[in-house]
Amino acid sequence: MTYFELVMPKMGESIIEATILRWTKNIGDFVDVDDTLVEIATDKVDTDVPSPVKGKLIKILFDENVVVPVGQSIAVIETEEDDSDNDSKATENLSSDNILTVSEAVTPVLKTESEKTSASIGKSIRFYSPLVKNMALKENITLDQLDAIPGTGMNGRLTKNDLLLYISQNNRKLKSDAYVQQPAITHTSGENEIIEMDRMRRLIADHMIMSKQTSAHVTSFVEADVTEIVHWREKVKASFEAKYHQKITFTPIFIQAVARALSDFPMINISVDGNKIIIKKDINIGMATALPSGNLIVPVIRNADRLNLVELTTKVNNLADRARNNQLKPEEIQGGTFTTTNVGTFGSIMGTPIINQPQVAILAIGAIKKKPAVVETAYGDLIAIRHLMFLSLSYDHRVVDGALGSSFLRRIADYFERFDVNQGF
Repeated sequence: MTYFELVMPKMGESIIEATILRWTKNIGDFVDVDDTLVEIATDKVDTDVPSPVKGKLIKILFDENVVVPVGQSIAVIETEEDDSDNDSKATENLSSDNILTVSEAVTPVLKTESEKTSASIGKSIRFYSPLVKNMALKENITLDQLDAIPGTGMNGRLTKNDLLLYISQNNRKLKSDAYVQQPAITHTSGENEIIEMDRMRRLIADHMIMSKQTSAHVTSFVEADVTEIVHWREKVKASFEAKYHQKITFTPIFIQAVARALSDFPMINISVDGNKIIIKKDINIGMATALPSGNLIVPVIRNADRLNLVELTTKVNNLADRARNNQLKPEEIQGGTFTTTNVGTFGSIMGTPIINQPQVAILAIGAIKKKPAVVETAYGDLIAIRHLMFLSLSYDHRVVDGALGSSFLRRIADYFERFDVNQGF
């Protein structure tokens, strides 16, 4: 007989904690592999946590609505199988005396805050996470008002983004505390004001500083002529949507080219561990996606080099849609080996992005602009109106030299410019 400790999973590079929303199993229940045990939420995603083993749930270490650090044990499952090979913690001959009880595991500060919030917001048959409750409390939103707001989360749950949208529509200013993800403004003398960073912004800031301190950032630029891509997409987008029920954007076309370039330059698809270089065999491309709250999340397209354009389009649309609706699973924001960010979406013609650790490079895609350009023809050089865009690659100069980084970036641009306009789909 062995005892398996289920831990709070890591759901992204910058995620350090998550809130337990609801236990779907009770103490004494038997669970099978992949049975959902608990629903959890972070500032970026709501998700289910499945059981990795088969057995009997004998301990629940944290109550619902409690914030738990990543890696912390949250439940214990009694199993007859040998789980010594599992990544999670496992202990043998574990007695009930050395398993934390709920009251021992939950810190008084967190429990008091949860109780205080619940009491202040009142009682409802609808579930609200601690984050939503605190936001409502700070904005003086009543329980009746909360109950009337449509929820887009799992099973109609009211998410942070739903509440932010409601607040925005009512011209309210969101204030910050330990859980709220928007800045609070404190007015001082004159016209100056002090903006306190919210917790999410502090996490982003720490991650960005860590990346700059870890990697020697260098950025290279290239301009690509994407006229053929623009014309081809305009020509086929209606028939493409009619056939596959998917809108084709530039993103899957760009990601396809990036995946091909990564296959050509495997020393870009790497990470660094001390003095060791780890070459990734899988090409998993992250695409930075803007959320309604203004934050960014990076869902990952796994094995992007093995997907055709139709498959990439479906995957891109699905991930982007679920990201904006806070429905991504933890594994869908992990394991990226390279990241793209489309700064052109916001009107920028180029950018110098910060590397998403532990990767060693990130591509910024600028806005597509019509410009006069010299075009070589059989009759000589001509000046024509072309669709041009800048690409910029930030890379870790510890392991990626200028020749490699620039060659890789040029290869991406070459794939853009050599796009096959006669391909079928």
